[in-house]
Amino acid sequence: MAIDYTVIVVYLLGMLAMGWWGMRRAKSKSEFLVAGRRLGPAMYSGTMAAIVLGGASTIGGVGLGYQYGLSGAWMVFTIGLGLLALSVFFSARIARLKVYTVSEMLDLRYGGRAGVISGVVMWAYTLMLAVTSTIAYATIFDVLFDMNRTVAIILGGSIVVAYSTLGGMWSITLTDMVQFVVKTVGVLLLLLPIAVVKAGGFSEMKDQLPTSYFDPLGIGGETIFTYVLIYTFGMLIGQDIWQRVFTARSDRTAKWGGTVAGTYCLAYALAGAVIGTAAKVLYPKLGSADDAFATIVKDELPVGVRGLVLAAALAAVMSTSSGALIACATVANNDIWSRLRGKVTGGERDEVAGNRAFILIMGVGVIGTAIALNNVVEALTVAYNLLVGGLLVPILGGLLWKRGTVHGALASVIVGGLAVIGLMAGYGILANEPVYYGLLASLAAYVAVSLATPATDEAVLTAWRERLAGRGAPELVSEPVPAPQ
Repeated sequence: MAIDYTVIVVYLLGMLAMGWWGMRRAKSKSEFLVAGRRLGPAMYSGTMAAIVLGGASTIGGVGLGYQYGLSGAWMVFTIGLGLLALSVFFSARIARLKVYTVSEMLDLRYGGRAGVISGVVMWAYTLMLAVTSTIAYATIFDVLFDMNRTVAIILGGSIVVAYSTLGGMWSITLTDMVQFVVKTVGVLLLLLPIAVVKAGGFSEMKDQLPTSYFDPLGIGGETIFTYVLIYTFGMLIGQDIWQRVFTARSDRTAKWGGTVAGTYCLAYALAGAVIGTAAKVLYPKLGSADDAFATIVKDELPVGVRGLVLAAALAAVMSTSSGALIACATVANNDIWSRLRGKVTGGERDEVAGNRAFILIMGVGVIGTAIALNNVVEALTVAYNLLVGGLLVPILGGLLWKRGTVHGALASVIVGGLAVIGLMAGYGILANEPVYYGLLASLAAYVAVSLATPATDEAVLTAWRERLAGRGAPELVSEPVPAPQ
């Protein structure tokens, strides 16, 4: 295992080095939070794919393949569909707004007063997303080093907090690009073909497994519908995803770069399901489906390759964790703290220091929460239920329906959020009903209250349309560095 350990250690040291390099580049608020809005197509596509394909998509995707066969691809597949929908229909307009958070977009569209409440909901979502990613370090480091769960969470979490705090979005962008390459090589180019060969090829897999394992809808129609509702729609509105859209150099980059990333996600989804199906042939009686990834890597891959594939799993977790962490800190500082204390801002460098401090504070909070929690699935379900139930309607309503008002938006956030929380308490956290009924309640409140209150001031809508068209945006202060390609 010495070679495997060396690969992992070199990878982790490389992440810290990227953080140090990013610190030298992030000299303004724009550079620190959105990489100066200067990413070209190649880097934008790679980093966008990296953030949406985390530990749940890698370890969890293989686990679903182990449990259900090829239809286990649906969870990650719906993530890819959401990213494609965001890129094709909304990303160009989002990029032209030149904002930093989803709540800022809501304030622009509705004329203010929606920011703090929507910010609290978004903060809760990004916090839980960061926590679930951080918990996943325990699984990976346990396989690597037989490490205590708490120590593993502290080690993995501290590395992510360190490079995120140092360089902000520049560090995260650079590390995510490396992580994208490592995941592509480790999972798609190495683990996928090796797993299929070890299982005897597709013909042997079909002979050994029930036909349901090769039914595209074998996981069940209701499950697929729930995945679409939570993950596809969740991709449209999450701060962690929007913050990457804000990094695009142009609206064209956001649209086509995101389309490439979404297509990559579809291929990654199928690869994970195939690997899991192969693992079912090789290890038909694993105690947990989520052990399939670690087991096939540990037992079937040669020395060196094993270290690279485990680094790919670590990369998947780190990319989501760092993206959720900076999103959580950005919302906490810009949408909640700054509004509650009044708009007191210093220079660009002062804002970098403030945002850096919030990443550190949120990072410590995430690590502590991850140590205290055990159930990753429940935490992730709470996060996405709150996001979709509370914010989907006012965000998409603002983009698509002129008659939506600030009162309708606030009612939608409050009613949808409370409905989801109450229904989770009644039906159970993992039930499908909370997000179904919570979303319907949010939609009903939005439409009813918007129609019952005065229309949004025409001056606000005019300013909104100007921003959507790429006009009227504030000047950005940034360092004159070349645009990455």
